[in-house]
Amino acid sequence: QVQLVESGGGLVQPGGSLRLQCAASGFTFSNYWMNWYRQAPGKERELVAGISTAGGITKYKESVKGRFTISRDNAKDTVYLQMNGLQSEDTAVYYCNRGNYWGQGTQVTVSS
Repeated sequence: QVQLVESGGGLVQPGGSLRLQCAASGFTFSNYWMNWYRQAPGKERELVAGISTAGGITKYKESVKGRFTISRDNAKDTVYLQMNGLQSEDTAVYYCNRGNYWGQGTQVTVSS
């Protein structure tokens, strides 16, 4: 069955960096567009970034452009989200997504 397992979240100070990763299994990873979403307390889940099957096309939420980078390694069935210049507004649970499938999420907290 499809499984998406996120890791890499944590507590970081404003301006800091984190690298999230999502290990996928149960499907042919290289055939699917992959996304990262996030959900802050009291807010709706929102799309943060997406990446095409071979990684040649990426899309980002406007507020993270220039700070976040999505990438993938099809040999490892893994998608990454490098987050630099983190701000308090980036605090949320971050989810890996493929269509109707979701990971369990990883908490990112940006605080001094």
